[in-house]
Amino acid sequence: MGEEEGEELVSRAQLRSCASLIRQQQEAKRRRRVRQRAGGTEMAAAAAAAAAGAKKEEDSEVLDLAEYTKNQSWWRKLFGPSSGSSAEKYNVATQLAIGGVTGWCTGFIFQKVGKLAATAVGGGFFLLQIANHTGYIKVDWKLVEQDVNKAKEQLKFHSSGSKLTPEVKSRVDEVITFLKKNVILTGGFAGGFLLGMSS
Repeated sequence: MGEEEGEELVSRAQLRSCASLIRQQQEAKRRRRVRQRAGGTEMAAAAAAAAAGAKKEEDSEVLDLAEYTKNQSWWRKLFGPSSGSSAEKYNVATQLAIGGVTGWCTGFIFQKVGKLAATAVGGGFFLLQIANHTGYIKVDWKLVEQDVNKAKEQLKFHSSGSKLTPEVKSRVDEVITFLKKNVILTGGFAGGFLLGMSS
């Protein structure tokens, strides 16, 4: 038994020394990252010392998601800033896949929300009719008709001019430019949207 206890104590001491070695390596990596970010200034040294002191108690390495995503090339390619259109960045299959998946998701959600909205509006009108016929509420139909006629007149007035404000015109131009530059992506989105609406 004494020999086994001795071996167990030695293995525990080795584990402790391995853990401390790993911690030291992690602290050295953190110091290097801090120095690289700060450009090797005195602030980097102070920050490294502060980080090393704060991290000594931790047993495991903390994963920095920002640093992880910077090291992932597909992440930067997909979401990184780019001056060109998606046609310049991706092949046709990728554009169709991205457009199709986003279109399907949008169509599916649009379908579910549309059904919910139609049910709510229809149910509301149904409840209003029941409340009107049972005498709980009285609807002034002449006032409703006057309001509807006013709305029709305003729509006729606005549609006859049909001149867009500069803000709306610039937004429409931006959308048209985007659609022209990303025809394949837009086509995939439209197909996916129709599939999402039908499912």
